[in-house]
Amino acid sequence: MKVIYDLIVIGGGPAGMRAAARARQLGASVALVERGPRLGGTAVNDGVAPTRTLARAARYLRDARQQFAAYGIQVSGLRLDFQGLMRRTRQVVAALHDNHQFDRTLRDIGVRVYTNAGQCRFISASKVRFRSTGNGDGEHTLEGRRFILCVGGRAREVSFPGSDLAINHHQLWSLECLPKSLIVVGGAATGCQVASIAAQFGAQVTLLEMAPRLAAVEDPDVSTFVREHFEQRGIDVVCGIGGVEKIEKHADGLCLTYTAGGAARTVEADAVFVAAGWPGNADTLNLGVAGVEVERSYVKVNEHLQTTAPHIYAAGDVNGRMMLTQCAKLQADIAVENALGGNTRRYQPLLISHGSFTDPEYAGVGLTEEQARQDHDCIVKRVPYAQLDRAIIDNHTDGFFKLIVDRATHRTLGACAVGEQATDIVQAVAASMQAGETVDELSHLELAYPTYTFIIAQAANAIAHELGRPSRTPAERVVAGAGAAADKETARVEFAL
Repeated sequence: MKVIYDLIVIGGGPAGMRAAARARQLGASVALVERGPRLGGTAVNDGVAPTRTLARAARYLRDARQQFAAYGIQVSGLRLDFQGLMRRTRQVVAALHDNHQFDRTLRDIGVRVYTNAGQCRFISASKVRFRSTGNGDGEHTLEGRRFILCVGGRAREVSFPGSDLAINHHQLWSLECLPKSLIVVGGAATGCQVASIAAQFGAQVTLLEMAPRLAAVEDPDVSTFVREHFEQRGIDVVCGIGGVEKIEKHADGLCLTYTAGGAARTVEADAVFVAAGWPGNADTLNLGVAGVEVERSYVKVNEHLQTTAPHIYAAGDVNGRMMLTQCAKLQADIAVENALGGNTRRYQPLLISHGSFTDPEYAGVGLTEEQARQDHDCIVKRVPYAQLDRAIIDNHTDGFFKLIVDRATHRTLGACAVGEQATDIVQAVAASMQAGETVDELSHLELAYPTYTFIIAQAANAIAHELGRPSRTPAERVVAGAGAAADKETARVEFAL
């Protein structure tokens, strides 16, 4: 019996799994095709989860070296068992698979799952073909009415003499020992994380970046703070390089030649890690047959995440839009709902928080201060961690939180933080932004004490007061409406407790 699926999802990472599950919720018949042996994608298998495990180990080492003595804890013989740590990363990945049971969960709700499918390719606008050596062995041709492309991305391959001597994101997990010295090429999120972790593990790190600053998409104040603290920890940061010319193998390691200011410079290390971008996997699908346009390795989509073929949508890294796990899941929901129900939802990424698990940690949501000032009359409050009780308690007073508010509407335009638990702070602001709260309402949130998120209330209250219209609780508004000095408000005072 011929089967025509309502929706075929290609790719089994966060976007693909979310798309398949959402489509089943909406009553569609769904097939999911994953090229690898298991679901989860880069995020679970060799990306965020194992990298965060390394970052956790780096934090433990940092605290043992820098913090324990301040709290009367004496530690001797501290050392890193690198092979033991790599075993731990594999254990974490296995535990996540055991916890979520991705494959079984999707099958239980009626999704037809194919794994180990290799290269799935379109053979017409409505059919794909692949050979599976996993669930459902053999060659398969599937026909669908709608498609969601969720095939993700990969570490960019670089081409210069000796580039094969470098390692990239995918090869990182095969290391058997920690290099004593490391050159990291690329100062965006991935490069900064690897540099930060390796330095905490004791490696001598050189970080090279072509942009004029690290983490170039972040607020400039964040970039400056991260660079300063990297350099304080002994990381040699070089921004504004012209490019990498070559890598040569010497008897005692590798020698990398790069250009800066028009001159050639060299740096030596035991290993070179390249984080030079993350292109999409659009070139693997034979999309031309289906009428789907590709731009610079990414599938071209509109605001509804619809490709140039009306029945095909794309979610996650493959469309090149803000490549984060949380974005992939949101895009999957939007793509599925639009594919099955008409283009009713638009993708709006500004309210999605993002962060990097470097040390110091940094995060942001919405507009940066520079972006906000281009189109808005805004008010900005920067609160240093040194004014935050929890940071004082934890002895982590390096950092700051910045809140950006529109002066006319009192709406939050953006926020950023750098320092301990920066990501948790910023995603709390993101939730407030999604709820449409004004800074007046945000200033009245009774946040738990002592927490890092308490810094949000400190910034919000300062802005609410500076706006000249101190915020009121419902009870205060009732009293004011009753005529009790309604036209004479007293600025609301917030103590630390």
